[in-house]
Amino acid sequence: MKCILMNKNTEVLLAEYNILSKEFSKIYEVKNINYAPLMLKQAYNEESDEKLLEALVEWFKSRKIPSFREDLDSLLVKFDINTSEELSDKAFGLSLSDQYWIRPVNNKTKYSEINFFENDFDSENFLNANFSKSTDKITDKTALRTPNNTTDGILKKAWIIENKKRYLLKSGFKKEILQPFNEVLASMICDSLGFDHVPYILDIVENRVVSKCECFINKDTEFINAYQVMYGLPKHNSVEDYEQYIKILEKHKIKNAREKVENMYILDYLIMNDDRHLYNFGIIRDVNTLEWLDVAPIFDSGQALNIVSYNPDGVMITGEGRLFYVDEDFENIIKIVRNIKRIDLSKLDGVVEKFSELLKKCKDVISISDYRINNLCDLLNKRINKLKKIIDDSK
Repeated sequence: MKCILMNKNTEVLLAEYNILSKEFSKIYEVKNINYAPLMLKQAYNEESDEKLLEALVEWFKSRKIPSFREDLDSLLVKFDINTSEELSDKAFGLSLSDQYWIRPVNNKTKYSEINFFENDFDSENFLNANFSKSTDKITDKTALRTPNNTTDGILKKAWIIENKKRYLLKSGFKKEILQPFNEVLASMICDSLGFDHVPYILDIVENRVVSKCECFINKDTEFINAYQVMYGLPKHNSVEDYEQYIKILEKHKIKNAREKVENMYILDYLIMNDDRHLYNFGIIRDVNTLEWLDVAPIFDSGQALNIVSYNPDGVMITGEGRLFYVDEDFENIIKIVRNIKRIDLSKLDGVVEKFSELLKKCKDVISISDYRINNLCDLLNKRINKLKKIIDDSK
C-alpha cells in the first residue's frame, strides 16, 4: 500500500507500507525531509535511500507497544488483535508525543479531523482492557482509534481525557508497586529544587495505584528523544557522548541546556534512578518552524530506590546509573555537574517525611510494610546527605 508520511499537513515522503508485515518496504519519493522525524533527516542521503529506509523502519517500530509490555497478550486478546504491530496503524500511527501520521495515498483525511490533541478519543475501553482483570472482549472498534496504540515501555499505561486535558496513567511493574510513588517523589524533589519537570500525582485504577501526568506536548510541538538527536553519530561510550549531546543542544540555541540536563542527573543521583535511557529525555521542537525550543521537562523517573535486601547494618541496593550508552556508577555520573555548588539541598528539608506520609497513606492498597517504608526513607535521606557532602567538599 502506498502511503505518505505526514507531519501535520506537510508531506514528508511517499513510501510502500506492507500491511501484512506492518513495515515500510520502499521509499518512492522524498518530498520534504526537513519536516521528517529527526532520525530520518539525519539518515537522509540524496544518493541512496537505503539508510533512510532503515531509519524509517526503525522509527515506525518504535511507535508500537513493545512485545515485553506487561500482560500484552491479555490486552491483544481483548481487542481480538494478534500483534501489537496491528495496533500501530489502526489510527494512522498517531501519537501524543508528536504530529506524525501515515496517510494512504488515496485517503483525503485531514490532520485537523483526526489528531488526538484536538479530537477526543475513547479512553475508557482501553483503560479497562489494560487494567481490569475482566476477560471480556472489546467489541467497539472505535476503541482502537486512540493514542494508546503508540505508547512505549514495559509498564501498563493508558492515555485518558479529563476536562479536555490529556493525561497518561502508568502503573508499577507486576507486584512491584513503587514506580508510581517514585514519580511523585521525583516531582517533590524537582519542585523543591526548581527543576523543570512533568508533575506527577497518584491515582487509583481498578484498585491499583498509578502515576498520573499531563501531556507536555501540544498540537504545535513534538518531543524528540536523545536517541534521535544522537542518531548516526559515533559512539564513544564515555562522558564524550554526553558532551557531544550538550554541544548539539547549544548549537541549536537551547538556553541553559547544560544546566537543565545536569538537573536530570542530579535527580537521578538522589533517587538512584537506573533507567535514564536515551528514549526518556530529549528536547521539544516547534513542528511549524522546526525551532528547537527547550530541553524536555524531566519525566519517567520511576525506576529508582531499588533495595534488594535489608540487614541489621542498613540496606543493600542494586543497579547503576545510566550515562548515554553505558552503565555507570552514580558517583561518577554526578561528576559531570560543573557547578554542583549551585544546588541548595536545604530546600529538600521535609521531602523524606512527605514521601513517608505518601506511602503510609496508601498502605492498605499497596500492602507495603512500615519496615520497608522506613528503609526506603532511610536510603533517600542517606542519598541527600551524600550529595550534601559532595557539595560541601566542592566549596
